[in-house]
Amino acid sequence: MKIGAPKEIFEGESRVAITPDSAKALQKLGYDVVIESKAGEAAGFSDAAYTAADVEVVKTAAALFKAADVVAKVRPPSDAEAKRLTKGQTLISFFYPAANEALMELAKSKGANVIAMDMVPRISRAQKMDALSSMANIAGYRAVIEAGNNFGRFFTGQVTAAGKVPPAKVLVVGAGVAGLAAIGTSTSLGAITYAFDVRPEVAEQIESMGAEFVFLEFEDSELPDGAETGGYAPPSSPEFQAKQLEKFREIAPDMDIVITTALIPNRAAPILWTKDMVEMMKPGSVIVDLAAEKGGNCELTKMDERVVTDNGVIIIGYTDFPSRMATQASTLYGNNIRHMMTDLTPEKDGQVVHNMEDDVIRGATVTFEGDITFPPPPPKVAAIAVQKKEKPKELTPEERRAQEMADFQAQTKQQVTLLAVGGALVLGVGLIAPASFMQHFIVFILSVFIGFQVIWNVAHSLHTPLMAVTNAISSIVILGALIQIGSSSVLITILAALGVFMASINIFGGFLVTRRMLAMFQKS
Repeated sequence: MKIGAPKEIFEGESRVAITPDSAKALQKLGYDVVIESKAGEAAGFSDAAYTAADVEVVKTAAALFKAADVVAKVRPPSDAEAKRLTKGQTLISFFYPAANEALMELAKSKGANVIAMDMVPRISRAQKMDALSSMANIAGYRAVIEAGNNFGRFFTGQVTAAGKVPPAKVLVVGAGVAGLAAIGTSTSLGAITYAFDVRPEVAEQIESMGAEFVFLEFEDSELPDGAETGGYAPPSSPEFQAKQLEKFREIAPDMDIVITTALIPNRAAPILWTKDMVEMMKPGSVIVDLAAEKGGNCELTKMDERVVTDNGVIIIGYTDFPSRMATQASTLYGNNIRHMMTDLTPEKDGQVVHNMEDDVIRGATVTFEGDITFPPPPPKVAAIAVQKKEKPKELTPEERRAQEMADFQAQTKQQVTLLAVGGALVLGVGLIAPASFMQHFIVFILSVFIGFQVIWNVAHSLHTPLMAVTNAISSIVILGALIQIGSSSVLITILAALGVFMASINIFGGFLVTRRMLAMFQKS
């Protein structure tokens, strides 16, 4: 079968769905790859680069749609492109089915199978195909770069002979994928970064990236629950919105750059930065609104325009941030397509197997065999972000004390039972073993017991680094092996040499794993 990518016809779109590198990966799955001439030119991929990757280059989109069994695109197809689809042909692209009902009906009438990359379920197994996150990551990074391009000062503070330059203050509203990318970029450039999100559980992520979480005083019971929106920040109550706007008005005069990212797919963007907040900001301040395509989070945002207010605040409402980094965006999107095709080609024989029992494929499928399959059923494995957590039952002081006493008694009973069983076993061994053995054996048992009690009380998140170092330190057993390696017995010498070898792996492996984990938190 053939898979192909046409040139994007949406005005200003520079991305391409298949790159020369992703074409090579698709060829390993058994597909022949075809591309429309100049489809990748705006993204920095020439026809010669595709030819070098053994990709067939055709002159027109009509020829490509006719030749390809699978068509990969970035933007949703236009009506003209959708009319070129044929029965049994597969289309993979962003599709936004909730907002494109007529387009969905057209694809159904053509008998095409449509996979919407924006509908990939947000579960762990599907992260490699999550094109929304790939593009949001680029948009968040590019938003900071655009802000810096329009901002008249340094991001980082400097002390020079000519005077002191204070660091810029950046507020990121929304800590999803785009928000976290913006936070990381802003802090790496040296700005004092603040971030806000309606989900208090993301505060640790924000602070771990060097930003300060803007805390909002509100009752826990009245905080919005993200369970219903697939991990996105959900719509807030009017009371919460009022508190939120009050907090933003308080900090607006101090902010140099504001980046807003609050948007739930297929919903209008909430207004979070009002006209009066813009008027409070200093001249030369910048607002970058990543929700401009759905109306914008800023009241004064104009889609695809750069606006300068009367008080000198610059408001950027561009909607093509990923396309402004077309090479990187195409590479990531091409990888998303390639991973989707890997799931669609389990035998790696170049034949599409559209398994509607697969959570990921079913969730992303919009039309299949002449039927509309949108909306999909919820995945069998729910995303971590959407799993509802039951709130613990509130206990009275008397009930709490009774519960604590019952837990203590159960724990004590368990420990007494273990000690009794352990004592009986030690006694049984002592009846047949020599005294010298029992002395070492008891020390060994006590060491195991103490070690178990220590490890048991360590937080789960620390188990990996703890065990990595523990493996290295516990390999002091190598000393015993070195002592025995000079034994007159050949068997003991061989066993001791094996002990030295395995303990050495433990030592070096433990420290190597620890070093790699620490390197994750270091700037390159």
